[in-house]
Amino acid sequence: MAKFGFIRWLRLSLVISFSCLLLAGCGVNPSVGKTLRVATEPAFPPFEFQGKGGELQGFSIDLMNAIAVAANFKVDFQSLPFDGIIPALQGKTVDAAISSITITEERAKTISFSRPYFKAGLAIAIRADNQNITGFDSLKNKKIAVQIGTTGAAKAKSIPGVQIRSFDSAPLALEELLNRNVDAVINDAPVTLYAINTGNLQGVKIVQQLLTEEFYGIATAKNSPNLALINDGLDRVLKNGTYSQIYRKWLKVEPPSLPVKSPFEKQTTTGAPKILTSIGVILQAFPTLLQGALVTLQLTILSVVFGLIGGSLIGIVRLSHITPVRWLARAYVDFFRGTPLLVQIFMIYFGLPAILQELGLTFTFDRWVAGVIALSLNSAAYIAEVVRAGIQSIETGQAEAAQSLGLSSVQTMSYVIFPQAFRRMIPPLGNEFISLLKDTSLVAVIGFEELFRKGQLIVADNYRAFEIYAAVAVVYLCLTLLCSQAFSRLEVWMNPVKGRKKYDT
Repeated sequence: MAKFGFIRWLRLSLVISFSCLLLAGCGVNPSVGKTLRVATEPAFPPFEFQGKGGELQGFSIDLMNAIAVAANFKVDFQSLPFDGIIPALQGKTVDAAISSITITEERAKTISFSRPYFKAGLAIAIRADNQNITGFDSLKNKKIAVQIGTTGAAKAKSIPGVQIRSFDSAPLALEELLNRNVDAVINDAPVTLYAINTGNLQGVKIVQQLLTEEFYGIATAKNSPNLALINDGLDRVLKNGTYSQIYRKWLKVEPPSLPVKSPFEKQTTTGAPKILTSIGVILQAFPTLLQGALVTLQLTILSVVFGLIGGSLIGIVRLSHITPVRWLARAYVDFFRGTPLLVQIFMIYFGLPAILQELGLTFTFDRWVAGVIALSLNSAAYIAEVVRAGIQSIETGQAEAAQSLGLSSVQTMSYVIFPQAFRRMIPPLGNEFISLLKDTSLVAVIGFEELFRKGQLIVADNYRAFEIYAAVAVVYLCLTLLCSQAFSRLEVWMNPVKGRKKYDT
């Protein structure tokens, strides 16, 4: 009996011990080991930017890392363009975002914000030699550069007669100011002041700081369970002095006091998105998208015309018997086919004026001219190879027969070789036209409001990314289908054999 009682006692002890272990396990912080995907745009110093070694650094980066340590979670930073951060939060492809996102009423209807972590405001930046702009009221009828989707872009819309140019990042907007293509930039004051004080932005001054009083917040999706975790870590960082250390490190001053709660903490989603169907959103945006499509077509047609002229000449030169000339044409083709079109646009629009101004020459580029030049030069390289291949596809006997009839080399090329080659070039030229039509979306980086940029601007206002970009894709598809049909008709019309069969039937 004593042995049996001991066994019962041992079993009871094991059960009690196992229960205690389970209770202890349940009491462990569930956030330990958790990793949050945090979006940021690393082009906004001193808050978020890439260091010399490519690592992310800045006030916001240090703060988020400190919050993660305080709240026992890990951070996986993901670089995204600023106008794509809110759609990414809505789609839950990221868990949070810290990218100097101003807490506004409209944004609070779509996403949730942590308690404010930074007090900021907008500032007007102008060139140092500009004496005409003294404040916000003097911006009437001026050209203003802004970053797309920011409160600065929203503030600029309230200026009478203003011409707004939207860019993907603040540095590009400031570069537009330095190149004398705009009169002013409306941007967050701390960013502009940091660039001026560090010597990275020379020839620019601030004329009016803090047009508005704003607060940055860490953004999450609506009703995200990560918001409480982030707020808890932020509270700890603010109380233990870590926040003050980070603030002094990057801004060299003592931090101001911050509100305990977000100004729009209880903001709920409005009823409009529930009433408006996706089709309604698309129909509402359709007139604006059609305006952008018209600009896209104009850019494409002009660029193809100039590209066809230049490409034809370069393609013929590629067949020259003069070796230096032939290799020069080869170098042109290799350069423009071997480098991204986006880089070429940046070099032409931002790079050339900057270089010439450093040489003491006042030079500015109109966006239309820069866009057409970049697209035409790139298109000419591809068309040159099409032309060369088309000419080489014609039998050598054609040229010999023409020369036997007394035609010169120029006459042979003009009346015999090129007309036949052109018929064979139509399909690849059609492909180049369609490719160029889609590539026009890249000129959005220089503030061109073509089809894609129009879509971006609409999304920056209503945050309905899927519907708007789907509509943009449909418009592009319609344009490419129409162009494809047009080139098919041209191919039949230019082909005497197919054309004769068609009319005989």
